[in-house]
Amino acid sequence: MSRSKILFSLTGSIACYKACQIVSRLAADGCEVKAVCTPAALRFVGAATLEGLTNKPVYADMFDAKTALDHVDLAKWADLSIICPATANTINKLAAGIGDNAVTTLFLAHDFPKPCLVAPAMNQAMWAHPATRRAVDTLKSWGVTVLDVDFGRQACGDVGPGRLLDPERIYEAIKRGLEARR
Repeated sequence: MSRSKILFSLTGSIACYKACQIVSRLAADGCEVKAVCTPAALRFVGAATLEGLTNKPVYADMFDAKTALDHVDLAKWADLSIICPATANTINKLAAGIGDNAVTTLFLAHDFPKPCLVAPAMNQAMWAHPATRRAVDTLKSWGVTVLDVDFGRQACGDVGPGRLLDPERIYEAIKRGLEARR
């Protein structure tokens, strides 16, 4: 896994703190990790945290003059892409082909022979919503690996499916995705 290039995208969820644990472990294992964030993700975890973990700038503003075409270059660069946590909003945008932020635009430029993982995190009602269920099925039909969700207490106090998988299980899914590519 060492020297693998991982494109790690975060969307606006309280579970962003768990994603940082995975980013840290990947970097410690010798992977080159580049972080991409939606504006909402940066409200949960700061760019400085991700820059500290990856030793790379965070890509978040697709209209910044220095990074205007990064969504194409980053898609070509990565050995594997993961969106973690992936909110219901983002999952539905991905399946609809909407590219209105750095994460969704990057997905539209994804090179599909390369592994793409999505790690959902949301409230149980959002996870059960017909639009989300249809979007997950669509992504899977395109070859995207949509990881399971955990069952348990959610930030809002509800109990049910929708929690982000344990970081160790996501880390293992990334390893499997990279091994399958070799």
